[in-house]
Amino acid sequence: MRLEPRRTNSASSRSRTLKAVGALSLAAATAVLMTGCGQSSDSATSAATSEAAKIVPQKQTTSPSASAKMTEDQRERKKVLDETKVGFEDAANTATGEVAGGKLVELDLEGVDDDDNGQSPSPSGSGSPTGSASPSGSASPSGSASPSGTGSPSASAEAEGPVWVADVAEKDGTIHTVRINAVDGKVIEARVDADQDADDKKKTADRLAQATQTPQQAAKVATEKKKGTVTSVSLDDNDGKGVVWKVDVVGSDWKKTTFDVDAKNDTIVREETDED
Repeated sequence: MRLEPRRTNSASSRSRTLKAVGALSLAAATAVLMTGCGQSSDSATSAATSEAAKIVPQKQTTSPSASAKMTEDQRERKKVLDETKVGFEDAANTATGEVAGGKLVELDLEGVDDDDNGQSPSPSGSGSPTGSASPSGSASPSGSASPSGTGSPSASAEAEGPVWVADVAEKDGTIHTVRINAVDGKVIEARVDADQDADDKKKTADRLAQATQTPQQAAKVATEKKKGTVTSVSLDDNDGKGVVWKVDVVGSDWKKTTFDVDAKNDTIVREETDED
């Protein structure tokens, strides 16, 4: 009896076993490789996400706010100018409308550099950057004040917000003080300045006679030189060389620049910026 067929079956079985083991080994190796690649990719993604998370907060927290860089004066100007809605030109028109035939000598926004302009500060004084609101219909309930200086019924009232204070002169130099709410444009008070004497009135009348340019024109010249908000305009002597309109302009950096504008030809003869 021959045994060759048995050998053939055994060899064939062994070959199949080796093939199966090889296939399993290849599958296992492939699985390990794929798992390794997946772990590497996940690790890279996780690392990138972690780095991004570190970068974003740094950009947000290390940049100081603009207010932190401002001086005390600049912060006060910003506070004042953020509150009001009535600008210089509207306030000027309202003030002169309170005095028959009156001309503006000074207009100042209380709360902005009060120590420099000599005005007595209002408890609630502040101001406006835009000057966009119109003061139409802003006269006092009793109508325009007469040259005799009769105040409005609200003369004793205080504005709850920013206030413009104007000096308006009659032809003879008599000054009327007009206070205007810089939020709604209404007149708070209109009265004759009781502290004037004959010399004061003459000086005022002489300066007005020399000023051929209006305060509005001077303000325009100043803001063409420096973009910003007019917070004060006043007629002053130019060291014996005629008269000038002193115009204060607060820019977007909340610094104040004072321009001396020749009241006869609208040229800037001096300018100075307050860095505080």
